[in-house]
Amino acid sequence: MSDFAAKLQLYFSYPFVWYALIVGLLIALCSSLLGVTLVLKRFSYIGDGLSHVAFGAMAVAGIAGLTNDMYVVLPITVISAILLLRTGQNAKINGDAAIAMISVGALAVGYMMMNLFPSSANISGDVCTTLFGSTSILTLKETDVIVCIVMSIIVIAAFLLFYHKIFAVTFDENFMKAAGVKANVYNLIIAVITAFIIVLAMNLVGSLLISALIIFPALSAMRLFRSFRSVVICSACVSVLCAGAGIFTSIMAGTPVGSTIVVTDIIVFFIFCLLSLFTRRKTN
Repeated sequence: MSDFAAKLQLYFSYPFVWYALIVGLLIALCSSLLGVTLVLKRFSYIGDGLSHVAFGAMAVAGIAGLTNDMYVVLPITVISAILLLRTGQNAKINGDAAIAMISVGALAVGYMMMNLFPSSANISGDVCTTLFGSTSILTLKETDVIVCIVMSIIVIAAFLLFYHKIFAVTFDENFMKAAGVKANVYNLIIAVITAFIIVLAMNLVGSLLISALIIFPALSAMRLFRSFRSVVICSACVSVLCAGAGIFTSIMAGTPVGSTIVVTDIIVFFIFCLLSLFTRRKTN
């Protein structure tokens, strides 16, 4: 036990461990806030589509030789979120078809560009890191942490500021439109906030696993709670705890950070499912 404590103390003496923990918890919190809304609106895979757009944008930034790809990835992802919203409202192209178009197209273009204009000799390593997160979160710099904190504050502030409107547009968008409220504006806000979260989460779990951060905590909370506020609060707690446990396990066991966090989310989801069955039998 003393060896374990000494090892733990040694790891947490390194700044990069604290950086990973701070960024991971903030990203998990932000993802859980919008996750409930996206799941209830049956738009869960917008995260998957935008993450692939971010992958393509990162490929462009890598080809351009930019040291900070945030200046390319964030604007392209936000614009794609807006286009995805507009395209999804088109009667000729349904929302799921629009997500599939953007997701597959951006992923294919990004991978092709990385092969045509490789920025390093290890293309497969670059792709794996981008798609699955790998150890990129353990190589964060102080400036990356500051950017993450600022963006997280923007996301949390926007969610709290427009909480009631987001609640309304989640459950009864048609009534909002009938009441004269511009529901499309708040749908746009949701899409832009989601884009911010996707860009933040790229360093944590990679583009292929981002949807898990958005979906699993929300689904877990829905097993036990029914009110929107309770689900959001529970989802945030579950997401933060799973992220902390996943990062801690990854550092101690040497497993991939992103995959470990997602597996932790899956385990907690099944625990909540069992608790839900137990509470239902108890009430019956």
